Amino acid sequence: MKVFISADIEGVNHITHWNETEYGHARYEEFRIQMTEEVNRACIGAHKAGATEIIVKDAHDSAMNLIFSDLPDYVVLHRGWEGNICSMMAGLDSSFDAACFIGYHSPSRSDGNPLSHTMNTQIFHVKINGVIASEFDINSLYASYLNVPIAFLSGDLNLTKLVKGTNSHIDTVATKEGVHGAVISRHPNITNCEIEETIERALKKDLTNNMVALPASFDVEIQYRTHQAAYRASFFPGCQLLGTDRITFKSSNYYDVLTMFKFNL
Repeated sequence: MKVFISADIEGVNHITHWNETEYGHARYEEFRIQMTEEVNRACIGAHKAGATEIIVKDAHDSAMNLIFSDLPDYVVLHRGWEGNICSMMAGLDSSFDAACFIGYHSPSRSDGNPLSHTMNTQIFHVKINGVIASEFDINSLYASYLNVPIAFLSGDLNLTKLVKGTNSHIDTVATKEGVHGAVISRHPNITNCEIEETIERALKKDLTNNMVALPASFDVEIQYRTHQAAYRASFFPGCQLLGTDRITFKSSNYYDVLTMFKFNL
C-alpha cells in the first residue's frame, strides 16, 4: 500500500496565533515539534495498516517545517516548493492507494479556527460552484482528479464536520475547537494517539467510497482583500473581473482550475 500525507500547521493541537506558525518567532518551535509529532503518529498508523511506501509533503508556508529525523526511517519527505500546480499535494500521483491530511484548518470567513484562511491571507474567499472552499476542498479534488481516495484528515473541529459533510466515509480526528479568537484543546498526548489509531483503522478499510466527488464543471470565484489584486488576476486567460475585488473563472477541467489557482492564489 502506498500512502500520501499532506501536512499543514494551522490545524495542529492548540495552535492559536499567527506568530506560532512563522519561523523566527519564539513560539514557532513548539508548534513545529507538534506538527512533526502529529505527522509521525500518522506515519506510524499508516505503517501499522500495511503501508509499504509513505510520502509526506511538508505543506506549510516555506514547506521546511518538519523535523525529518523525528519521523520514522521508512518515510520519504517532500520538502520545499516545486512551483507546480499541485502545491500542497506535490508528489501525489495516480499510483497512490490513499491520501491523508494532517494539521488542516477551516476555510476563510470561518469562525472554526482563529487561523482560518484559504491558501493565503490576502484572499477574502475562494468559492467553487458557489461554496466557500477550504484548502482540503482544493486538494481533495486534485486527489479525485488522480483517482486517489481520501482516507483521513486531522484538524480543527469545524473542518472535520465540513469534511464529513463532503464525504462521510472519510475518518477524522479533531485536534482542537476554534472559539472565535481562541481554541479549546484536549491534551496533545490524547489527540496524537487518536491520529495514530484512527489512520490505522481508516487505511484498513475498503476505500471505494472515499473519493471526493469531482464536479462535471467548475464555476470559481475569488474575492481579494484589495481591488488591485483582483484587477491584476483578471488578466489570466479565462478570468473575468466581477465588480472591483472579485474574479470569476469557469472550466470543465480541474487541471485548468489548478493552473489558474497557481497564478492567482
